[in-house]
Amino acid sequence: ICFKIFIKKLKLYSALCESALHTPYDSLKLGMLSVLSTLSGTIAIKQYFSSAPGTAATTARSFDLVKLAQECCYHNNRGIAAHGVRILTNISASCQEKDLLPLEQDAVFGLEALLVLCSQDDSPGAQATLKITLTCMVKLVKCRPHLSQSVVESLLTQLHSAQDAARILMCHCLAAIAMQLPVLADGMLGDLMDLYKLIGRSATDKKQELLVSLATVIFVSSQKALSSEVKTVIKQQLENASNGWTAYRIARQASRMGNHDMARELYQSLLTQVASEHFYFWLNSLKEFSHAEQCLTGLQEDNYSSALSCIAEALKSYHKGIASLTAASTPLNPLSFQCGFVKLRIDLLQAFSQLICTCNSLKTSPPPAIATTIAMTSGNDLQRCGRISNQMKHSMEEFRNLATRYGDLYQSSFDADSATLRNVELQQQSCLLISHAIEALILDPESTSFQEYSSNGTAHVESEYERRMMSVFNRVLEEVESLNRKYAPVSYLHTACLCNAVIALLKVPLSFQRYFFQKLQSTSIKLALSPSPRNPAEPIAVQNNQQLALKVEGVVQHGSKPGLFRKIQSVCLNVSSVLQSKSGQDYKIPIDNMTNEMEQRVEPHNDYFSTQFLLNFVILGTHNITVESSVIDSNGIVWKTGPKTTIFVKSLEDPYSQQVRLQQQQGQPPSQQQQQRTAYSRF
Repeated sequence: ICFKIFIKKLKLYSALCESALHTPYDSLKLGMLSVLSTLSGTIAIKQYFSSAPGTAATTARSFDLVKLAQECCYHNNRGIAAHGVRILTNISASCQEKDLLPLEQDAVFGLEALLVLCSQDDSPGAQATLKITLTCMVKLVKCRPHLSQSVVESLLTQLHSAQDAARILMCHCLAAIAMQLPVLADGMLGDLMDLYKLIGRSATDKKQELLVSLATVIFVSSQKALSSEVKTVIKQQLENASNGWTAYRIARQASRMGNHDMARELYQSLLTQVASEHFYFWLNSLKEFSHAEQCLTGLQEDNYSSALSCIAEALKSYHKGIASLTAASTPLNPLSFQCGFVKLRIDLLQAFSQLICTCNSLKTSPPPAIATTIAMTSGNDLQRCGRISNQMKHSMEEFRNLATRYGDLYQSSFDADSATLRNVELQQQSCLLISHAIEALILDPESTSFQEYSSNGTAHVESEYERRMMSVFNRVLEEVESLNRKYAPVSYLHTACLCNAVIALLKVPLSFQRYFFQKLQSTSIKLALSPSPRNPAEPIAVQNNQQLALKVEGVVQHGSKPGLFRKIQSVCLNVSSVLQSKSGQDYKIPIDNMTNEMEQRVEPHNDYFSTQFLLNFVILGTHNITVESSVIDSNGIVWKTGPKTTIFVKSLEDPYSQQVRLQQQQGQPPSQQQQQRTAYSRF
């Protein structure tokens, strides 16, 4: 059956190609090309170019699609030409194992022709075609890196003569390419700066947008550090032709690209241009964070005392910044992700500083004279090194705890973009890397395995920051593996390897990603519980021989762009109860379960959901009920978004049981009516 379906699909593609080749009507050809270009971006293109069992060679059927795309990529209709180059790009991207040099050249030439044609036109149709062209350029360079130089040169050449709207899109394309591959050489920076000076003479809205886009390209091309000349030009143009919002956006891009020196100066200049104290504290916190990261750029390997001083200076600025960030938060905008990310960064820097001090203690605080005897008595050879063994164990646990906290921050960031989530994941991996290095070098070198960490270098990177972090990860792992099970139990080579690993991680400028500044997707859940008390501090009265039917209703609230990054498939509700205080009676009540732990998953309908829980409270006293919600996206990933709601329940003894207990205490037998009621009460 699968084989027959496969053959039918191939015949359908072939029929579409043949019809599009021979039809004289452009509108009909445009519709068929739209279908083919969409299919070419799926796995169907691989099936089309692969040999099926029992069928002829692929040359005949693939020739029709290639011929159609090659003919259409130079068509006088922009839409047809765009679909033609899109098909060529998708073929080159999907069939990377094949030698498709002629197709690659046709794709590049077609893209360059469309770039020249559409960049001179300001109409909506031309801009839509230009977006398709630039998207294809990014995709082609990503899968065929050897074409990046020619594509970037074409973009830079056309950037000078293009319309402003086209220039903005072209700058976005250049930045996307440069974040994947280091293709912007130092010689190209001069052309970008000349264009930046030319643009800065005008103050129109398009020019303001173009200033931000072009500054982003400059920051990407200068990932390590900006020269003083470049910073001077950018600040002069901002003073002459820009407003405060443009300067803030450029500073924000500098923070994202790791140019913290430039970002700090821009944030400093904006402090006196805001009318709200919350904005002032927000900018002041960003200035302090940028200054803190700038302090870490002076780190050098094998200079550990200087590293401790730099980390201490960075922590000083970070503590100032977190105070301002807390003052900038409001009930409507609590800045929970920002505060959590910065607090984790502070704790990580403190852990790095403590690890360097621990490594230095091998020199400053040598083991006592009886350390060898203690090691022989305990059978632990590591005790020969003195207290450093316990300190290293504490450091390893601290880094693992930090990794867990980064994981919790990841799970709570449902609305974050993929780049922000990847950044959090890289911070988590850095903590796991250091804890693994401590274990492999010092604590347990015999049982440590490197297989689970060997695949990090093969993952595809999406940014220069990720590329540099992955490079550090691989280098540290190689050094740790080379020293593993050597020079036991602890040597200066081991401690130097750990300190150099810390310095190498800190020398990569931290990237503050988009979600730190901007929330494109907004999702929140509102819960309502019934029954609910009139006063939140008052408990709900329930008899201990009855069950409480707790109804949980909720509404999913969205922002202006619902489902931009991920969508809610279902809502997971967790209900738990904890006994806070028992009643004063000292008698015992037989119980089967002392606590309530329940979980239910419900699918929202029109953003509304409801469910019920039956809870037992057989123990007399006050119980604390907590209802916590989390969401599950379309990929089955659980996100701890909250909220968490709490109510109090007071479990009371039912009147009949109370009367029976009092009679038993007084030595009186229960009456016949009471005995009969006891029999019926079981039902």
